[in-house]
Amino acid sequence: MSLATVLLTLALLATGLTAGLLLGLRLGRSRPDRAAALPAALTALQERAAGDAVIREGLERLQDQLRDLGHDRATWQGQLAQQVSDMRLSTESLRRETQSLSTALRKPQVRGRWGEMHLRRAVELAGLVDRCDFTEQARLEDGALRPDLLVRLAGDKCVVVDAKVPLDAFLDATATDDEDERGAHLARHARQVRQHVEGLSAKRYWRALPESPEFVVLFVPGESFLSAALEADGALIEHAAQRQVVLATPTTLIALLRTVAHGWSHEALADQASEVHRLGRELHERLARMGGHLDLVGRSLGAAVGHYNQAIGALESRVLVSARRFGEMGVTDDELPTPRQVEAAPRSLGADAPEPADDPVARELHAADPPDEGLLPGLGDATDRDRRTARRAQGA
Repeated sequence: MSLATVLLTLALLATGLTAGLLLGLRLGRSRPDRAAALPAALTALQERAAGDAVIREGLERLQDQLRDLGHDRATWQGQLAQQVSDMRLSTESLRRETQSLSTALRKPQVRGRWGEMHLRRAVELAGLVDRCDFTEQARLEDGALRPDLLVRLAGDKCVVVDAKVPLDAFLDATATDDEDERGAHLARHARQVRQHVEGLSAKRYWRALPESPEFVVLFVPGESFLSAALEADGALIEHAAQRQVVLATPTTLIALLRTVAHGWSHEALADQASEVHRLGRELHERLARMGGHLDLVGRSLGAAVGHYNQAIGALESRVLVSARRFGEMGVTDDELPTPRQVEAAPRSLGADAPEPADDPVARELHAADPPDEGLLPGLGDATDRDRRTARRAQGA
């Protein structure tokens, strides 16, 4: 063992002895103080134990609430997971349906039929009636021209509506997220619509239909289709108007067709007024003719009354005078009746009706058949007239 190691060991021993001595002295000095503090520490410990019981009870309640919250959280998480799953399935189904619709609309036949369905729906919402106010797929010029819809206007006019609009570029624009690519597709969509306007204008339907105004309606089956084309080509509407083509969405077409339906209602009212005027003229002519016939009947009745009175006068002066002599000679006791002359004359049209007190014949008829209460003089239903006729026959 080297000298350095021995010296280091002795130094460590001396340090340990010194530290032990100091610690022993300190413990001996503090022992009486610790003994005096034991009762106070015991009391504090007891108070802390009582407080710990309250804390323990609160901790137990908190633990129960945390357990319930954990259970509820698990339930909520399960429901949320189910809703997310349902939403994912719905989104996937919607994506597939959208993809199917996009694929179908790329086919010209399907796209044309889809546009025709929207066109018919707009026409029905406007209140027009098939085969009466409009005709679908009408053939013109031996089948060379076949508009999708021919709307009849008042005054034997008509308007041609076409529903074949290109949508390939628009569908490509909706399928991309790149703004530059989307702008290129929308520009192509606007060019396709412009080209379709040119082709539709070249058909010149108004030449095959002289009763049609010099324009044709291009029906765009969606507001977004036209707005997308206008976004890329703001002069599209003006260009179409210069080519005698009117661009119409479902909203504007319904407004146009309702105006047509309103014109049809006014046309119907005008037709009814004309028919009423014709019937009035016809009724007036018939009444005039009937009045002439009644006047002729009245004059004939007057002549008959005159002849009757002459016959009564001849009977009285030529026949009954001699016949009464049989009674004077006692051949018979029966008196011969004396016929009365008819004093009433047929009344002409427009003359005032005589009062019963002034006309003996009218007075007799009035006494035999008084007018019904609540009815105009001379009027009554068929049953009343039949009843009065029967009473007159019985009285005769």
